[in-house]
Amino acid sequence: MVDLRKDKIRIAYGSEQEVEVYTEPEVERLLLYLQDRAKVCVRNRLIIHLLLYTGIRVTELVSIKIQDIDLLTMQLNVRGKGGTFREVPLRAEVVKLIREYLDTERRKHKFCESEYLLLTQRAGKMHRDAVNKILNKYGKVLGIEMRPHKFRHTFCTRLINLGVPLTTVSKLAGHSSIQTTMAFYINTSRKDKQEAVDLL
Repeated sequence: MVDLRKDKIRIAYGSEQEVEVYTEPEVERLLLYLQDRAKVCVRNRLIIHLLLYTGIRVTELVSIKIQDIDLLTMQLNVRGKGGTFREVPLRAEVVKLIREYLDTERRKHKFCESEYLLLTQRAGKMHRDAVNKILNKYGKVLGIEMRPHKFRHTFCTRLINLGVPLTTVSKLAGHSSIQTTMAFYINTSRKDKQEAVDLL
């Protein structure tokens, strides 16, 4: 009897996995909307900028302490999984937002003595559910599905598309190894594949 199993092509698990990211037009629409101070408070603008430009996880976001931020060197010390720490550089506009938040909304807050950066009306530390509610609120207005991890995928994907080495992306994202980064982001999208074939 012929063993047909050896004639089957084995496809690597996840080889066609595609992470969900925001398109550049979606990012532009979001950033434009955030400029409307009548609709978006400084804290919420800061939350989205941190997610978009640092690639941090939502649990890392709500765990940021004021002492973790060095505004002079423009560095954020992120508390990652398993008690690990990593330094993530901050863009000038993010530093500006942090300063504005500390000097305005947060300074007048009833929990202003909290060690944590992000506060809510009810607590001196924001919960991840509160972040999700904020993103859902703006997502409905813009017609964009907004989830914290989608910002993280967008951050990593944009860096890779700009030619940033995988090792650097892996360190910025706080992945346990470069293999983790490769598993998520090395796969070419179907759109990229089609455009490549169309070049022939």
